[in-house]
Amino acid sequence: MKNSRYAQRGALFFGTLLFVSGVLFPTMAHAGKFLVNPVGGAFTVGSTFDVQIFLDTDGQSVNALDVDLIFPPDKLQLVSPKTSVSVIEVWTSQPKFNNQSGRVRLQGGIPRGVNVDNALVATLTFRAKSVGSAIIRFGDESKILLNDGLGTNDLRSQGNAFYKLLLPPPEGPIVVSETHPNQGTWYSNPNAVLRWSVHESVSSYSFILDTNPTTAPDDISEGKEESVAYKNLTEGQHYFHIKAYRNGSWGGVTHFAIDTDTEPPAKFPIEVLPGLRTTVKSPVIKFATTDTLSGINRYEIKIVSLYPISAGDVAGDVSKNYVSDEDFFIEAESPYVSPNQEVGPHDVIVRAYDKAGNVQEITERFIITNRFFSWSSTEGVIIGSWLIPWIWLFLALLLFIFLLLLSGYAIKKRHDAIVLQRKSRDLPVNVQLQLEELRRFKKKYGGAAVFLLLIGSLLSPISFSAVHAEEERGGVVELSPPYVTTVSKDVSNDEIFYVGGKTENRDTQVIIYTQNLTSGETTSYEVKSDKGGEWFYRHNTFLTPGKYVLWTQAKIGDITSPPSPQVELSVARAALTFGVTRISYETLYAVTASILVLIILLLILYILYHYIHHRKKHHLLLREIREAEESIKRGFAVLRKDIERELGNLQASQQGLLTRDHNREAEILRDLKSIEDRIGKEVWDIERVEQVG
Repeated sequence: MKNSRYAQRGALFFGTLLFVSGVLFPTMAHAGKFLVNPVGGAFTVGSTFDVQIFLDTDGQSVNALDVDLIFPPDKLQLVSPKTSVSVIEVWTSQPKFNNQSGRVRLQGGIPRGVNVDNALVATLTFRAKSVGSAIIRFGDESKILLNDGLGTNDLRSQGNAFYKLLLPPPEGPIVVSETHPNQGTWYSNPNAVLRWSVHESVSSYSFILDTNPTTAPDDISEGKEESVAYKNLTEGQHYFHIKAYRNGSWGGVTHFAIDTDTEPPAKFPIEVLPGLRTTVKSPVIKFATTDTLSGINRYEIKIVSLYPISAGDVAGDVSKNYVSDEDFFIEAESPYVSPNQEVGPHDVIVRAYDKAGNVQEITERFIITNRFFSWSSTEGVIIGSWLIPWIWLFLALLLFIFLLLLSGYAIKKRHDAIVLQRKSRDLPVNVQLQLEELRRFKKKYGGAAVFLLLIGSLLSPISFSAVHAEEERGGVVELSPPYVTTVSKDVSNDEIFYVGGKTENRDTQVIIYTQNLTSGETTSYEVKSDKGGEWFYRHNTFLTPGKYVLWTQAKIGDITSPPSPQVELSVARAALTFGVTRISYETLYAVTASILVLIILLLILYILYHYIHHRKKHHLLLREIREAEESIKRGFAVLRKDIERELGNLQASQQGLLTRDHNREAEILRDLKSIEDRIGKEVWDIERVEQVG
């Protein structure tokens, strides 16, 4: 009982130490390592074998271990871990394993610490489940903790193991397959044909096909056939099992593996760096995909320029045969740094092959430009990595022109009003009212000097100034037709057409036919496949717009294959042709945009012209108004003197004034006060007019 409590306390202590050490010291200096024995080997399906885990502390003292071992659950099955003989003295948790996830977890401690170079941690017994390769490795959570009081993680390296899993050696008839000859190799053919050796003493055979690698056929005879064929097998691993009935008894069983994978790798995106529109002439191409069954074998890449190689753009002449000297696909890895490319649009084609030979082909288009600001075919305007579609650009320009027209109209109207006002000598309403009041006072009190000053001011000469503004791109009997695997189905008549594929025979002449469905004209081109049967043709001129059908034929000597299935393709109109002259829509859009921009510049100049002249004439008008107001002010000053003189005459006359004289005096005093108020208010009126102007 006491020992049990001691073990529990020890387990708790070392479990806590293991956890704290893993959290606080995950990346300290390393020295220890875990090893696996054996590191490799071949084992038959259905058999069991032991894998031992060893500890090497590399001269350090350690007191806790955490082993995280990973194995492929579809290939191996862990029968049981054996921990009776182990360097671990106290298990902080019972050894755990999971055959569904393929994981083994061993955690324990050594209370006094240990310094070893090849100490056994555990022995694991695995059973081989299926044919293939199995890798056993240590996970990221594995740790070796030093006996330093800090729980420092001292794991430096882990040794992985690689095992080959094979079917048991044949104990029955020898089996071969012409469709799937190599066991353990994936094939894309879902139809399997198997043959086996025949002996005179064998009277019958029993065989079966399933997904279990070690099935034994029943004792029911299937006859004395020498072969069997299976059609449309499902994807995955299949096993053929056969035994022979000889001399009154059934013999041993032969197992034969058939691996089929008919689906291509998953579709994947192609990333062009720094972007699909770039000034970098050597862009970086990134790509990656997966395959659920056989796995990815390799990638191939090709970059096709969509502009003619020869200088000059000429109208598509499909009456001649052009031989393409394009390079074929090359094997590449991601990221792929492309060689220098010419300015213009390009298609990058990436093929992903799985281990069964299935291929997934993806095409991405990118454009290389030699300037920050450029046009992009019929798409729009490119500013850096931004694309502004033509329709939005034209709408924005037209809206801007409309606003400028409204502004120009308003400025012109104000300018004309100022000109008309200065020509007609129209004064502001407040000044006209003052002038009318001065005339009324003049009738009452006289004063010719007022009108002399006023006329001299209003008839002063007016000067005008003008502002001028400037205004302002080997023979066989029967040949199979070539396979078409790559074709630019949707291009425009300012982009290059290309097609590629494979032939069953190497160095085969490939004849490519295109027929324009509108005109009915048929044209042929020729190209030769390479030693691997790959062929690729790139037209070096532009095709005329329309719908086309394409087919191919193989030719060796005088023997020609049947035509291949037809492929439809369309050539959109992206350029106008006049004889040998080509005007692309890009050029038309660019010219149209340039004209709109020129109109905007002219409108801006027009607005600036009228705005400057309006301000200049407005200031002249304000100066004239101020002069008129000064004249009126001086007129009122003269009137004031006349009124004061008349008032003095009245007061110096008789001592006893009549009632009408008193009324006259009161009226004169009111007029005098009104004039004084108006003269004192004049400065404020002038300032208000200037602020409004």
